[in-house]
Amino acid sequence: MRLSTTEMAAHLGLTGAAAPAGEALASRVVTDSREARPGALFVCVPGERVDGHDFAARAVEQGATAVLASRPLPDPGVPVLLVEDTVRALGQLAALWRGKTRAKVVCVTGTAGKTTLKEALAQVLALRGKTARTAMNHNNQIGMPCAVLNTDGDEDFWVMEAGISHAGDMDELAPVLRPDLGLILNVGPGHTEGLGDRGVPWHKARLLAYLAEGGRGLVSADYPELVREAMASGAKLHFFSAADQRTAYRAAWLGSAPADGNAADGAPERGLYRLWLDGETCDVITPFQGAYGAENSIATAAAAHLLGLSAAEIAEGLARTRLPVQRFNRSRLGAWELIDDTYNANPLSMRRMLDAAAGQARGRTFVPVLGEMGELGAVAEAMHEELGRHLADLKPTAVFWKGGHADEVRAGLAHGGYGGPWLIVDGPESFMAAWKEFARHGGLEEKRGGLLLFKGSRFNRLETLLTAFREGNADMTETETRECGEGESGHVL
Repeated sequence: MRLSTTEMAAHLGLTGAAAPAGEALASRVVTDSREARPGALFVCVPGERVDGHDFAARAVEQGATAVLASRPLPDPGVPVLLVEDTVRALGQLAALWRGKTRAKVVCVTGTAGKTTLKEALAQVLALRGKTARTAMNHNNQIGMPCAVLNTDGDEDFWVMEAGISHAGDMDELAPVLRPDLGLILNVGPGHTEGLGDRGVPWHKARLLAYLAEGGRGLVSADYPELVREAMASGAKLHFFSAADQRTAYRAAWLGSAPADGNAADGAPERGLYRLWLDGETCDVITPFQGAYGAENSIATAAAAHLLGLSAAEIAEGLARTRLPVQRFNRSRLGAWELIDDTYNANPLSMRRMLDAAAGQARGRTFVPVLGEMGELGAVAEAMHEELGRHLADLKPTAVFWKGGHADEVRAGLAHGGYGGPWLIVDGPESFMAAWKEFARHGGLEEKRGGLLLFKGSRFNRLETLLTAFREGNADMTETETRECGEGESGHVL
């Protein structure tokens, strides 16, 4: 960004004592004083454990050019913009900067997979021009405006993610972006505890009320309630489907293919999909797998196509795409294939990753290591029992569980006819003890190996169990079967 304190104060309506004394030019924004550098606007964000105001002096010492605060600061030494609510003002400043960009702005939302979709789309668009996107899942009222303000302003595309967990969140996030393309990937139970009675589809579809002039919505046709809410918005809409809906944009899963055509070298398998792009058909190889991958592939391709990319560019971009960390990242440890999807979980993402992992197991030993799904409110018990029923259909060799609602999952497994090992753990040590005890009694075929999927909501920290498994089997040879990073183009920011 390039905003002067005078310009920011005028936009925020600051006068008198609230207006900054002196003039400064800010080129980036930070909320962590440790990240402050010359040219930074330091935003004081009050938190439950720490208050950013207490670190303003440190930020200035490290070069911060100006400070956004909600209370007077003693001898700051730099211009201070004094506002009632720093988070709200941060969003207002991001909206100011968004109005100065020439970039085509895409806002991605959905219940499951939106961060992966955002990363994939940014990598594809980078083939055509300079592209900025939110870092990982920094998609709330602090992270997303910071991503906007930390763009250079000369990008061709912005791909920004909007995550909601409470009623009204989308009405705060979407007006900041005023997207040219509002992309809703899917809807399902997630953060239902904070969204109230209107339902997830209604809250997600609020994005479509804040499109830029001439903006369009791109919405999955595979969720009837979402389609209904999207149609009610009055926005100009395009639809995509991964479930054979006869839409202009749709995808079909064709099977797996080695990344480089040589299955013997340990390279990860990639997904092969057929895409229909508004009258044009093409086959693409992507980092996704199975049915969930069809949704991500066609959403990425449809958005890129609507933004002017050709089918050839889309195919090349998808072939280059690399998934973000802790999102279905695969590695091999001896005879065991490990899938790390530990970043988060909700009923929709849990079901999809289990299906994909079971498909990858292909009759081998299949062991899900799972954790409680959080923020489900009144539907938590029912969703965990349903998880158990679905898991039983996949016929796992054993199931490890960490966190609450174990009784509901176990009941679902029993109802589905699963009678295999059910092992409750509370951390890395108990997990490894349970694993070794189970293996010792012949429950796992150590030499033949198999597949382990690690997935659960963030607070379970299932990555610690994955680390313990690797360290406890350090005598095995580990091979990375994914490439982590932003892809090969230098255009992605």
